Amino acid sequence: MKQIVIGLGLCLLGCGLAQPFTVKDARGQTITVRSIERIVSLNGVTTEILFALGVGDRVVGRDTSSYYPASVNKLPTVGYQFQLNTEGILSLRPTLVLGREDVRPPTVFDQLAAAGVTVVRVPDKPSLEGAKEKIRTIAAAVGRVERGEELVRRLERDLLVLRSKQRQATTRKQLKGIFLYLRGTNVTYVCGQGSNPVGMMELAGIANAAKGIQNCQQMTAEAVIAAQPDVFVVFTAGLESIGGLEGLRKLPGVMQTPAGQNGRVVAIDDLYLGGFGPRAGRAALDLFVGAYERSGLYIAGAQE
Repeated sequence: MKQIVIGLGLCLLGCGLAQPFTVKDARGQTITVRSIERIVSLNGVTTEILFALGVGDRVVGRDTSSYYPASVNKLPTVGYQFQLNTEGILSLRPTLVLGREDVRPPTVFDQLAAAGVTVVRVPDKPSLEGAKEKIRTIAAAVGRVERGEELVRRLERDLLVLRSKQRQATTRKQLKGIFLYLRGTNVTYVCGQGSNPVGMMELAGIANAAKGIQNCQQMTAEAVIAAQPDVFVVFTAGLESIGGLEGLRKLPGVMQTPAGQNGRVVAIDDLYLGGFGPRAGRAALDLFVGAYERSGLYIAGAQE
């Protein structure tokens, strides 16, 4: 009988049926999570955090921005986080769905909740404190609070290395940078305040040269030239989509800037640079190294 009771207790923990967890979501609402048996993640960094917390085996579906760690690519997808379909998500029979509160269409979360699925809206602030809040929110939702604090401490240790490098570089001029979102020559944007990559630039000690721009706006030669950046920061896939450094030099206004003339570009993986997740400290360090300690084109960041 004792063995049966112990086995039942292990099943309750292992099957996601343990005592409910409570979490405060991005809207400040207290959510009760009753089962983490079948999780669907609607955001790349959310998926990354779930795996880092040790509950990756509970994730049964993902959105297409979820590609790290590599093992998630075996999971079925439910579309892109800003082009979702409620029926597709429900077909995976989730007990818990997590994603940014700005998913689109915005009715998706309401429809999931009406179908009886527990939904947690994850905060997404482009800052160090935002990264910690994101980790802690997801950790609370899946009952892994202690593991979440371990991830926060690891993030802080990475930042100590960055701060040390920044102190050693105090005699250098602070560089100005522009983040360009590129997806082929027809999709070119300059991103400013409020965007995650610019938040990462500022964490790395690179001043945002795109003053007056909120989020992302269509790239124009006038805006690029007026900014006079010392360095361009781009997603690696975006740079590849326009033909690399030579393609970047052909974009309007680029060669009329110090960054363009010197070919000074830092390219980093989308999720690594823009996610503000557990690897944010490492990503900021890579960005600092690429901007301040290298010249020309620097492709930063290991994926594993």
